[in-house]
Formats: sequence, structure tokens, C-alpha cells
Amino acid sequence: MKLRITFLLLLFLCGVGQAQHTNTITATVDYAQQTIVVQQEIIFRNTGDTPLNHIVLNDWNNAYSSKDSPLARRFTDEFLKAFHLAKDSERGFTLIQLATANGNTLQWSRPANHPDIVDVKLHSVLTPNESITLKFSYSIKIPADRFTHFGYDAKTGTFTLRDWYLTPARLEDGNFITNSNENLDDIANAVCDYNITLNVSNGAFVWSDLYEGNKVPNGNTIEYYFSGKARTGFNLSIQAVNTFETFRFPQAEVLCNLKNNRVIEIQRAATINQVVNFVSENLGTYPLGKIMVTQADYERNPVYGLNQLPAFISPFPDSFMYEVRFLKTYLNAYLKNTLKLDPRKDNWVYDAIQVQLMINYIKQYYPEQKMMGALGYWWLLKSHHLFEIPFNEQYNNFALLMARRNSDQPIGNPKSTFIKFNEQIAGKYKAGISYNYLNEYLGNDTGLQSLREFYSLNTSQNQTNRQDLQNILQSKTHKDVSWFFNSTVNSRDLIDYRFGTIKEDTDSLTVEIKNVTGTKAPIPLYGINKSGTVFKYWIDGFEKDTVVNLPRLNATKLVLNHENIVPEYNQRNNYYRIDKFFPNNRPVKLTFFQDLENPAYNQMFYVPNFIYNLYDGFSQGIRFHNKSMLEKPFIYEVTPTYSMNTGELIGGFSLMYNQYLRDNEEGPFNIRYYLSGSTYHYTPDASYRKFVPSVQFRFRDENLRKNKRETVTLRQIMVEREKSAFVATQQQNESYSVFNARYAKSDSEITKHYNFYSDVQIANAFGKLSGEFQFRRLFNDNRQVNIRVFAGMFMYRSTQSEFFSFGLDRPTDYLFDYNYYGRSEETGLFSQQFIMAEGGFKSKLDTRFANQWMTTINTSFNVWNWIELYGDAGLLSNKYEGTKFVYDSGIRLNLVTDYFELYFPVYSSNGFEPGNGNYSEKIRFVVTIAPSTLLGLFTRRWF
Repeated sequence: MKLRITFLLLLFLCGVGQAQHTNTITATVDYAQQTIVVQQEIIFRNTGDTPLNHIVLNDWNNAYSSKDSPLARRFTDEFLKAFHLAKDSERGFTLIQLATANGNTLQWSRPANHPDIVDVKLHSVLTPNESITLKFSYSIKIPADRFTHFGYDAKTGTFTLRDWYLTPARLEDGNFITNSNENLDDIANAVCDYNITLNVSNGAFVWSDLYEGNKVPNGNTIEYYFSGKARTGFNLSIQAVNTFETFRFPQAEVLCNLKNNRVIEIQRAATINQVVNFVSENLGTYPLGKIMVTQADYERNPVYGLNQLPAFISPFPDSFMYEVRFLKTYLNAYLKNTLKLDPRKDNWVYDAIQVQLMINYIKQYYPEQKMMGALGYWWLLKSHHLFEIPFNEQYNNFALLMARRNSDQPIGNPKSTFIKFNEQIAGKYKAGISYNYLNEYLGNDTGLQSLREFYSLNTSQNQTNRQDLQNILQSKTHKDVSWFFNSTVNSRDLIDYRFGTIKEDTDSLTVEIKNVTGTKAPIPLYGINKSGTVFKYWIDGFEKDTVVNLPRLNATKLVLNHENIVPEYNQRNNYYRIDKFFPNNRPVKLTFFQDLENPAYNQMFYVPNFIYNLYDGFSQGIRFHNKSMLEKPFIYEVTPTYSMNTGELIGGFSLMYNQYLRDNEEGPFNIRYYLSGSTYHYTPDASYRKFVPSVQFRFRDENLRKNKRETVTLRQIMVEREKSAFVATQQQNESYSVFNARYAKSDSEITKHYNFYSDVQIANAFGKLSGEFQFRRLFNDNRQVNIRVFAGMFMYRSTQSEFFSFGLDRPTDYLFDYNYYGRSEETGLFSQQFIMAEGGFKSKLDTRFANQWMTTINTSFNVWNWIELYGDAGLLSNKYEGTKFVYDSGIRLNLVTDYFELYFPVYSSNGFEPGNGNYSEKIRFVVTIAPSTLLGLFTRRWF
């Protein structure tokens, strides 16, 4: 007891500032049940200017208690199914037994839609600077760590704990900040002094970034004491097998359990020492003494890129990969522990500082490092621009990736509004490169000096915001910095400049520069010759056009943004060659497969291409295109292919122009103008040719996190088919043209999905109107129901052929839209391919087509995991036959929805299907092998 009192007294005397609240916790850990029983006392002081009649506490552990919590909804938005399907024993919760103040029981509640917030009602008003002591008794169930990397790992017997206890929410302008847990690591805790008593089983290893006092054995448990002052939270790790190392330096004590990738201990110590010194020199002294750098934190936000590849193909040395991983994770912990911002509202400041310092670290210690490491030395890859660019340019390219897709978001928006790719990669990188841009423009490292002063401000007061950083920046320069906050932080304005008219004299140049986007931001202008950079001038931002006069100084080329400092939307228009007849012309570069965009060249790519269908076989060709890793307005593709089975040339081409409408709130965000043509065989002896001009209008919700999409597509499909001895068709079916207009709307996530379309087709021989509605719902008991309704009718019809009729179980696909592997097959395996379209039946009935109208309903529900029962019913009408009612049912193996499925018919209008013979020919299958389609399984959770 004396040791404990002495320890706490020393902490008080050596404390780093005075906190506003005191949080005293006594917790007992039950390893077997993954629970913690807590007795807690909170001394809360009203630091605001207005009286309080309630106190808000953060209880983020309870976010795991429901499938309808903000955390659960975040998972479903991002197509993460694990949490919804998890067992109840894997989820967490907080059970509060008692809440008192001055011996009186307190009433508390959880606000609607915020199960991880506790609102405590006070018996009397708490005036400014007045304190109250709250006491709580509660127990918590720790969730499995597989959802967020925080929680309990049953395999290793490890608790990785953060934000598991009750603690006051931050008070700002008289109101509490109520950020629910959305797996964003952005809890808004008030600054507290912490005193922790922790009882754990003998043999466990306990680590925390709080100061550790003495350990007292108590039977089968050990009692640990931890304490810390002026903190917004703390980390705690309880392990059955120790994975942490301790590194002590004058600046900080570092606890680290990052996987070391064969980096020996002396290298790890030297690396960590270098990073600790670098951050201390660039930001300031770490005020909290101890810091934890954990594998869990790294896995939550890794260094994305090739350094995540297996070691046997890694392009970077093990020591470098360890160093970069440690640097990023250390900076994240350093900033989260010390900055007193609202981490949801002002998250861009964390990102800007972290990425800016990562850029500077690479500049200082690895200036020659390439983005793709040693891969650039492979002979096949040497000519690719991707393998030539410096390591730090990856940040600009990842940020530009989303801007080119028109999916970027203002980095100053709340973190919870970002789609996953922007939250974890593009937005973070844009914040860093934009601040680096500002620092370069201001000169003399004014931006870095401002960061040090801003960091110092955070160590001396309990609350800061982005305005504090802006005030510091403006106080250090006579240049205006408002453009940075207005255009770069608070909006998604694009920066893009190009050359206008240039007058060349012997000794001087008169240069017109045009502002393509109208964003007023500074731009650097360079003069280049064979020896390197001749001059560099910063031009202050302007809204439209400007003219600058400058000496020529033997420059042979003018370049805007030569060092890629400015996060510019399009650098392909940044070059002007002096004394050339075509000064803006860029040479053509032919490159294998694909590459990152190189603004100095017109790039054309080629790659082997393979297609398969029953009639052409496995056919090989070559694909020529200009699609780089960053989207362009105009994209072309030509795929000449040799048909192995017929010996003829097949393939196709496409031309597409993307028009992105960035500020069109009411209308489409994208218009695609498309022209395509293709020719393949539809029988062993006959091919078809298809030519399609089209335009598509694409709409989306203003909130990009919502997966709502709408499209309007207008197209003219012109088809010419050769006659075939294998397929009986009438002459009027050989060549035809169909105008098609379609409206489609969808909203998709893990727990519910719906899509709807209406379709009109107009041709000489017929006119059709159809519509479809699909609905899929995953309930809380993990039962899933699928419902689809289709209805179609002929408005007029002058042909007697069934070729244009509605298909009950297999559309004829006269528009050649579907990826049939054997489209003309009536028997055999390829006739069993199933595509959910039109009637959607799985059994082949006597009447398979409808030439007047058809309406069907297709349903299924799961009985266990991916095993489902399905049933279809419908009415169809044919001329001279009247209306028929049809049905079928069976078992569906829904292995990967829409990509790999099997259907086993059981009972239908044909009777008991297994008893009718040749049952293997009745089984239907869905198999998708197109790489672009399969890629959607992975990209949907990011974009």
C-alpha cells in the first residue's frame, strides 16, 4: 500500500498538466467467460460555461450488442457479413447494475440509435466549475476481435482492449459530443486522470501505455495498478503468451509487438530509435511517457501496397517494410493520444500530420526509394512508369484514383461520412499531400513549423480545432492560406491548369496559363532542359487566365507542376516544348498489360486476351487499350481474337467517353457515351455481328455511403446473324435492329438488397414492355429470403417466330447481352446454364416461351447456411393457347450469390422431377468466370 501511495504521489507531482475529470476503475477479468466486472468512480467537473442537468458517457463496448447498432450498420454498408452471422457469444455488451451519486441512485438511458452512449440524469443542476462524484457497478462482455481487431482472441488467449469502459464524452460549447462506435477509432473522450486497479489470473502478461505501479499477488490472481494524467484514453493488452518488447529512450518508452519479418532485435531497436527521434524533432516531446505500437493497430490501418505481399515476392527489404509499418503505426498512436481535436469532425488534421511526416521521413532517409521497390529492376517491368516513380508519389496517385472516379469527398467532412476507400486511403493521402503542397508554397518549412506549434498547443490545453491550426499558419506568413481551407479541405474542388498561348523571344517568354477548373490555388512553373531544372516560379492562384513574363534562361521545355507537388487533376496538359512545331504533342508509348498514367506520353497498352464459348473454343487474341490505372475521359479498346474452332477472326471494339458532373446535385453524376461492336459464333457454323451506340445517365445518392444507384440507358442494338444449319430461324430474324430504353434503380447492402428495372424495346417486328423487381433480406436470425417478380408483355408483334418471345427458363438473348457459353444448345451441359432473367424458372417445362405476356414470381429462403429452398410460379399467355399457370420448386446451393450457384429441381408442373429420368440433365448452374465481374465481389466493400 505504501508503494502504491508513493507511486501515485510521484505521478501527481510529475504530471503533465491538470485534467478536467478523474476516472478510477477497479476491474476483475474472467478469462474463461471473456468478461470484466467493474467498480468505477468518476469525478466529473463541469468545464463548460452553462449548467448541466445530465452527463453523457461513452460506452463503446455496447456497440457490439446489437445487429442494428451504428457499428453493425457500418459493417453491412461495407458488405462485411461476419458480424451479422456471428454467434451471440462472440458479441460484446455492457450491463450496468447500479449508478449513484452521493448515495442516491441515478436514472440513465441510452439515446435512440446510440446503444453505445449512456445519458445520466442528475438530481440537481451542475454549475460551471462544480464537480460531482458518480459511481457505477457494471460488467462487460468482451467481443471477439475478428470484427475490429479489438476484443478477445480465443486462439491466443489475448485481450486487446480499447474504449471498453465508461468515460465522460467531450464537452464542446456546452454540448456533449456523441460519436457512436462505427469502427473508425474516433471516440471523443474528455481528458481524464486515470487510476486503474486490474485483477487478472496468475501467469497472464499485462501491458498498458499507462504508468505501471506495483503488482500485488492475491491468491490465484495478481492485482496491477496503473495510472496516467491528462489522457483521452488508454490501451490495455492481456496475453497468455507475451508478444511485446520494451524499448526505452529519453523521448518515450515504447511497447511494441509488430510482427518483425525476420528483422533482428538490434535492427528493430535502431529503427524504433530513429523513428522516435524523427517524430520528436518534427513535432515535439511526447508528453505521456509511454506509448504502445500494436499489431492490432497496424492491421486496422496497414501500409497499403505491395509491401503486403508474401516475403518471397516482396519488392522491399524486410527492414524497410518493418520501418514503414512502425512509422505509420507509431505516428497514429502518437497523434491519437495527444491531439485534443474532435477526431470525427477534424480527422483530416490527424491524417495531414501523419502523411506529411511520412513523406518527410522518406525524403530524409530513403530519397531514392521507388514506389514499387526492387520490382523496377525486372526486365519485363523496366519500361513501366509505375516502377519508375518515387515512393512518395503513391499518395498522390491513390488520392487521384478517387477524384477521377468522381468519388472523392471533402477531407474536412466528418470521418463517418466517408466511403471506406476514402476513409482509409484516398482521403488520408489527400490530406497529407495537400498539406505538403501548402508547406512547399509557403516556403521555409512554414507549414512544418506551424505543426510543431499546433502540437504544443494541444499539450497545454484540453481542446483544439482546425481553426487553431489555420490561425497559427496565417500568423507565420504574409501569404493568404484561406484557399487551402476553402478549396482543399472544405470542398472537393479540383485543381487543373494548362498552357494557353506562349510567345517566344530570344531571351524571354510570355506565357499564358489557363485555369481549367476555376479553383484558385497556387501553381509552380518550371523551365527544363537536358541539364535539369533551369527555373521554378510559384504563381499565386487565379480564377480564370493569367499571363506571366519570364526570362528564357536556355529552357527547352515549360512544365507546370513538374515535381508533382500540387494534387492536380490532370497533368497530361502540363507540357510545352519550346521551338517545336507541335509544342504540345506527346510521343506514343506502347506498354505491356497496364501502367500508371505517365503525363509525358500518349500511352497504349497491349495484353493477351482469352475468351471461351462452346463454338469458338478457348480462343486467344490481343487487347489494345488506353485504360491506365487512373480513369480518363476517353477510353478505347480493341480485341482482335482468333477463333480456335472455326479459324476465323472474332472479337470486338469499344469507344467510351465519360462525362463526370461533379456539382450536379439534382441530375446525374456521370454520363457515359458508348459505341461498341463485336462478332462471335452463336453456332458451330455461324457468327453474329453486333453494333451498339448508347448513352447512359448514372445517378447516386448525395450521401456516398449509401449504395443507392439509378441509371437511364438508351441504346440502339443492330444485329446481323449468319444463317446456320444447326438452328432453325426464319429469314426476318437474321438481321434486325432494336431500340432499347431502360430505367434501373438499386440499393444494396448485406442485410437487404433490392433492384428494379423497367424496359422498353421497339423494333419493326415487335414492341415489348417489361419490368423486374428483386428483393433480398437477411434477418437477425440469419434467415434470408429472396423474392423476384417479373412481368412482360408485347405491345405489338408481327413475327411468328419464338425467337423474340419471353423465355420462361432460358431467354433466347436475341440482343446478345448475356454471357452464355453455349447459347444455341438445346441439350447437354451447356443447355443447363442458368441466368436469372425473364421468367427465371429452373425446370424446363413443355411451354418454355410466351408470345403475348408473362408474369412470374421467384422465391427462395435458406434452411441452413448456403442451402436454400426455391419456388417459382407464373402465368404466361401464347396466341391460340390461352393462359397457363406453371410452377416449379427445388433446392438451391447458393455458394456465392450471382456468381456460383447450383439448382436441383424437385417438383414442378412436370411432376416429381427426380422420378422423370435423366435427372442430371435437369440440374441448372450459375458460373461467372469474367474477371471484371468477379472483381466486384471485392471492390464493393471499398467503393
